[in-house]
Amino acid sequence: MSLSGEKQEAPGLRDRLTRFRERVRRHRVLNTTWQIGVFAVGATVLAAGLAMLVLPGPGWVAIFLGLGILATEFAWAQTALHEARLAAQKAKDKTLDPAVRRRNTIVAAVLGVLVGCAIIVYLSIFGFNLPWNA
Repeated sequence: MSLSGEKQEAPGLRDRLTRFRERVRRHRVLNTTWQIGVFAVGATVLAAGLAMLVLPGPGWVAIFLGLGILATEFAWAQTALHEARLAAQKAKDKTLDPAVRRRNTIVAAVLGVLVGCAIIVYLSIFGFNLPWNA
């Protein structure tokens, strides 16, 4: 206990990880191996995120996670992550703009009405025949 009566905390996980990483950085081979491992994991997560943009899954989350993993070791990834955050912030601000939201709502409503009309026209021309009733 300290003189002020406060408890002193045991070294936390963050302190232990920091000491471990400093130890690894002192050895050239271990540091290079560590960086290769970080690159492999980060690139894999980033590639999975890119694939999930067209496949089912949380693509953008995986992309940001992959960049975050790479940014722990590489300056270029820190820059890319910073630019991605700025782009996401700009997109969020644009999305929350009332004029843009109103316009998007109107466009969605008009497209919905047009698709509904197209379906009605199609059904009136070709009829409503279910495949199992044919």
